[in-house]
Amino acid sequence: MRTAIFPGAFDPVTNGHLDLVKRMTGLFDQVIVAVIRGREKSTMFTCEERIELFREAVKELPNVEVEMLDGLTVEFAKNRGAVAIVRGIRGGGDFEYEFDMALMNRKMAPSIESVYLMTNHEYIYVSASRVREVSQLGYDVDGLVPDHVRSAIRERVGLSR
Repeated sequence: MRTAIFPGAFDPVTNGHLDLVKRMTGLFDQVIVAVIRGREKSTMFTCEERIELFREAVKELPNVEVEMLDGLTVEFAKNRGAVAIVRGIRGGGDFEYEFDMALMNRKMAPSIESVYLMTNHEYIYVSASRVREVSQLGYDVDGLVPDHVRSAIRERVGLSR
C-alpha cells in the first residue's frame, strides 16, 4: 500500500487543503492527514478540534485518515510506512521553505519522497493564517473553508448567523 502523509497545522482546514487531499487520493492508496500539535496558545482551535474539523471534512473519502502529529514529520512518516510526504505549494516562498525541509527529510529518511502539488489557481490566495486574520476582524470566510468550519470559526470569534 502506498501511503502519503499530509502534515500541517490546519488551523483551520481550508478548501485549498481539501482540494489537495482529494487530489492525493488519486495518487496514493492511503492519505494520512497529520495535524501538528504545535503550541496551542497561538492557535484558533485546539489540536483535537482541528482533527475533528478535518475528519468531518474528509468523511466521504474512504482512504483518508486524520491523526495527531506530535514530533518530527519524517519520523511519523517512517512509523506509518509512508512512501511520501506531500505538501502544497502556492508560490516561490513556499517552495524555498519546503525545499530546505525536503533536504533534511531526505537525510533522515532517504526512502521517503517529498512530493509537491501546486495549489489550484482558485485557492492560490487562501491560507489558514489569512482565514484566521480576516475572521478575527469580523469578515465572513464563506467559500474559503468548508461550511462546518465556517460555523466553528464564527462561533469561536463570536459572530452571529
